[in-house]
Amino acid sequence: MRRQSDLIVFLATVFLVVTGLITPSNAADAQRISKDELRDMLDNPDLVIIDVRTEREWKKADLKIKGAVWEDADEFRSWADKYPKDKIIVLYCS
Repeated sequence: MRRQSDLIVFLATVFLVVTGLITPSNAADAQRISKDELRDMLDNPDLVIIDVRTEREWKKADLKIKGAVWEDADEFRSWADKYPKDKIIVLYCS
């Protein structure tokens, strides 16, 4: 349960940083999102889901969120700006 909680905090933090709503210096104050909240948002056309697992984990995974795209978390600065700031961006890693 602790790992899931940590993942949710991480995803919410990255989302808020990517969208410019917070800066990394106050990222610890990021809002949390549960898996149920995310599930309820899946039909939202303004939702962008980015899987940031390692490429190896992404390729071998049997389960992926429908519509999610993969990006290399280590290359965050090279791809973060390609996503519209007016969208809801959710990143996940497991």
